[in-house]
Amino acid sequence: MQVLCKKTNGNAEAHCCVCGQGFIMFWDRQSRTERIEALHEIQVVLRRHHRNSTEPDAHPSDGFPVPEWRENPVVTGAAAREPGSAFEPDASPAERTIIA
Repeated sequence: MQVLCKKTNGNAEAHCCVCGQGFIMFWDRQSRTERIEALHEIQVVLRRHHRNSTEPDAHPSDGFPVPEWRENPVVTGAAAREPGSAFEPDASPAERTIIA
């Protein structure tokens, strides 16, 4: 499961437990159990962003994927449809790997 998280000052689905920054999430439909597991992993990633700073700017400004990847990303439907996402924003659709 892949989730794209983006900062928001509006209605947030999750908040960072360190700085309080709100985030909206783009993800494919999954069960309640999968969402609960994903929210836990999102909080782990949000805390990791604060290794060097306690400020909200510790989070990437253009969004970030959860789980984070080290090599080539695999983008799922909801995240792939988000324009200007952190998932290779300048790549053409043919250059993206999409699994729906």
